[in-house]
Amino acid sequence: MFSLNQPTHRRRFLGTLAAGAAATIGLTRFMKAAPAALLTPEITPYSPGISDEFDAWLAKIKGTYRQVFDAPDANNGFPLAWSRVFLMTNEQLGAKPDDVTAVLVLRHDAIPLAMQHDLWPKYKFGEVFKVTDNATKAPAVRNPFYQPKEGELPLPGMAIEDLQKSGVLMGVCDMALTFYSMHVGKDMGKDPAEVKKDWVAGILPGIQIVPSGVLAINRAQKAGCTYCYAG
Repeated sequence: MFSLNQPTHRRRFLGTLAAGAAATIGLTRFMKAAPAALLTPEITPYSPGISDEFDAWLAKIKGTYRQVFDAPDANNGFPLAWSRVFLMTNEQLGAKPDDVTAVLVLRHDAIPLAMQHDLWPKYKFGEVFKVTDNATKAPAVRNPFYQPKEGELPLPGMAIEDLQKSGVLMGVCDMALTFYSMHVGKDMGKDPAEVKKDWVAGILPGIQIVPSGVLAINRAQKAGCTYCYAG
């Protein structure tokens, strides 16, 4: 029986309240800090062709077993690991590769996972997005999940390029690219538009820029994907 008079339950309840309050405060700060242009429905895509590219990306979702992984945070690479596990365990159960699709949406604080190595030290992604390089135990100055050395990742096949070879569809949120490039650019005394242009040019091959992460998750579900929170 659940009782707040029991110390364990009381601590759990208070912890839940604290987490909820922190999330609310974080959202409030985001809304206050976000430029007005980001909070209106008149937002235009970075590229005129993004809508067509997005539709083509969604059209690649196929098969009987479809799942979208919602990654609002790098989370020590777990969104990548879970995508790999989804493919691996489906294969173990006899599913054919063409009958399985994993969709990984990188949004909010997970967007640096979509970036080339050279952008990480240039914009201090490890510090800004709180990504630790397990090889150095310090804020990452490279993308630790792209082209890692053997043994650096806990699960074979979870590197970004390996997942792509396995057919995982990866998307990165244009809204988050716009918001974070604006604030990072401002902090560095750089033109936010130029910073975003640099980030977009540095997106890893095969990763699709999507209008927003939340939209991509919705559309993937409409295309038959089940949902998995990977943050």
